[in-house]
Amino acid sequence: MTYLWDTSHIQPRADVVMPGETMPAVFWNAVKARGPNVWMRQKHLGIWRSWSWQQTGDAVREISHGLMALGFEPRDTASILSNTTIEWVLCDLAVLSAGGVSNGIYPTDAAEQVQYLCEDSRTTVLFVENDEQLDKALEVREALPLLRKIVVVDMDGLRDLDDPDVISLDALRALGREHHKTHPAAVEARVNALQPSDLAILVYTSGTTGKPKGAMHSHAGLVYTVRGYNTLIARSEADECMCFLPLCHIAERMGGEYFSLYTGAKLNFVENPETVPENVREIAPTVFTAVPRVWEKFYSGVMITLKEASGLQQLAYGWAIGVGQKVADLVMAKQPVPGSLKLQFKVARALVLNNVRKLIGIHRARFLVTGAAPISPDLVRWYLALGVPMLEVWGMTETCGASTGIPAERIKPGSIGPAAGYNEVRIAPDTGEILVRGPNVFMGYLNLPEKTAETIDADGWLHTGDVGVMDEEGFFRITDRMKDIIITAGGKNITPSELENELKFSPYVTDAVVIGDQRPYLTVIIMIDQENVEKYAQDHDVPFSNYASLTRSPEVQALIQTEIDRVNKKFARVEQIKKFFLLDTQLSAEDEELTPTMKLKRKLVQTKYAEQIDAMYR
Repeated sequence: MTYLWDTSHIQPRADVVMPGETMPAVFWNAVKARGPNVWMRQKHLGIWRSWSWQQTGDAVREISHGLMALGFEPRDTASILSNTTIEWVLCDLAVLSAGGVSNGIYPTDAAEQVQYLCEDSRTTVLFVENDEQLDKALEVREALPLLRKIVVVDMDGLRDLDDPDVISLDALRALGREHHKTHPAAVEARVNALQPSDLAILVYTSGTTGKPKGAMHSHAGLVYTVRGYNTLIARSEADECMCFLPLCHIAERMGGEYFSLYTGAKLNFVENPETVPENVREIAPTVFTAVPRVWEKFYSGVMITLKEASGLQQLAYGWAIGVGQKVADLVMAKQPVPGSLKLQFKVARALVLNNVRKLIGIHRARFLVTGAAPISPDLVRWYLALGVPMLEVWGMTETCGASTGIPAERIKPGSIGPAAGYNEVRIAPDTGEILVRGPNVFMGYLNLPEKTAETIDADGWLHTGDVGVMDEEGFFRITDRMKDIIITAGGKNITPSELENELKFSPYVTDAVVIGDQRPYLTVIIMIDQENVEKYAQDHDVPFSNYASLTRSPEVQALIQTEIDRVNKKFARVEQIKKFFLLDTQLSAEDEELTPTMKLKRKLVQTKYAEQIDAMYR
């Protein structure tokens, strides 16, 4: 135990918490063991509704029987086109319980992408969230001869729909209740017939280059990995988690749904992506996993609030966060914290830091987890200074999520930690590429044996495409993606992600793409944080009529230049950014420039904005 944070309650657990060798076997054992206990909560029309394990089991059983009544066979694929909701989990577990393969589709995907994913996965049943998603399915169903039924979760606005290919989730459950009467043991039979080696889920990569690839994960891989997660950081039934990232992404599917299913930690679903900050404060999770963009947004919110605070409040914050940083630095250096500093930190917590934590909603958090993209080390240090350990994990779709993780008692900002105990990780001596091997590594890409062979070598090592280094303690650090390293016209090797992470630490920058390969100097394309920059403009009487005019205003250009100047001071002259361009279009997940996890696609951005990039070098 340290004075800053207590790691005694987040120690790894290697025992089997819930038995079962397939995910549905684990689920049904959990229903039996935890019956009346609350597992999930979801807010609807301002009221939180709880789902016990037994209620969840009843719903999953009905949907699973409903699928069988539709002729859904073992090894058939069902896809789920929906935002992150409890119904997503119910449908997913029902498909697995029917012996099928479950596939998720991002709700932001266009109709043609839905067609490709259903076609590639050989989907026979498609679950859609609402009328908006149904429209996409209906637009492409003629091109999907294998698609037998579309199941709609929310029928608002569709009461008069009369289509033989479409059924509501409620009607499917009713069908399932009838099927259960005549086939009472059908679900148990399907679950018992499953083999651990059977394909369980498909997780499609976001397709930053080319078409998305369907990563195949077996039941054995899923069960092995969730057990492994507990050896990184243990959870229990006493924990409260938030479920808000896309469930078709490996991070929320494994770290949210399946890990909570295994450990019994409660899953709280946000109302929608826009209400995350408000819902965090309501839920006050004890364990909080998010992507860097979320942590950056919370930090930005605090910084903006601070600018509106009184002079005395700003001074108090400056002193308190300074004390927190001193304590954090000593703890990370494994040095004793003097008694006088401990006392100062107690006062800082009571007067300021606890209020900052409550403002974000992390006042009950035992620890925070960040992953899925690089994060600024300074941002990690800021959360540590608040007194909350932030643990970075690293992994990918193909490794079933986390492959390395920072131990709570040995936090190193900028590092992704040592290899998780359940897999091997090493650096390729010739290329510096990070390689992973273990039972958590995926089965391969669906319908793409050549791509699979390119990715997993003859010795079973997965080639991740990330370049990294390992220190003397066995801690890894990502330096960049193999294909993203910049070599300037002067021959200097530059790691763009380091500069980009520093820029994203600014409350006014949401994302950045550094340019400079075979160029004389570095430039950057920046996506501004609309909310914070608009507020800056309003506070400083900067006129603007729309988003584009906001990005072009001289005052906003000067504001971003100031942020670039701040970053440039941290780097050698040859690594400094000389010019920048602000994207003048307000992007959302529907736009081709962004991945479903809201990251700018480097190659696409460089191609689409080639004219603007060339202008920065003229």
